[in-house]
Amino acid sequence: MEENKTPAAETAGSELRGLIRETIEEYLRREQTKAEPAYKAELLEERKRREQLERRVNELVEENQRSRQQAEESDRNASIRAELQRHGVGKVDLAFRAVKEDIYRTEDGRLVGRGEQGETALREFVSQFVRDNPEFLPARITGGSGVSTGQRTTAASGGSVDLDKIKPGMSGEEAERVRQEIARVAMQTLRGA
Repeated sequence: MEENKTPAAETAGSELRGLIRETIEEYLRREQTKAEPAYKAELLEERKRREQLERRVNELVEENQRSRQQAEESDRNASIRAELQRHGVGKVDLAFRAVKEDIYRTEDGRLVGRGEQGETALREFVSQFVRDNPEFLPARITGGSGVSTGQRTTAASGGSVDLDKIKPGMSGEEAERVRQEIARVAMQTLRGA
């Protein structure tokens, strides 16, 4: 029976297929047009989220770099102070302030000092600094004008007097002994003895 189709029937079938195809295409275009704003809104939202995440990652990277720099600076400062102490510097804080600008970290991580001879290792740099500036070392001779010792005792005919025990309310006998000792020391001082 299909062989007996007339050209008019074939044309009608072909037109029907074309009409169905056009209807389906029109339907798909309308659905795509309806969905397109939703896709665009979703894409825009995704872009905003991605940009926020990128900003946060950049902030974290910067914060990490600052933290590393602070840690490296703290390590550098501690190493300089330790080296100054190792060389016997008495006034570490003062010496640290004097040398800290000349000491830096090389690319390979070593601490070096920039001096007259050029770049030298931290230990040699600090050693040279201490040799050039002995005023940062503790005094060799303790004592001198105005230096007081823990206790002053002087031998007297009746014994010695401890200056730390002189105070108001002492017994009369003890006060008299102290006066005599003071008079004896004053007389020796006046005579030049």
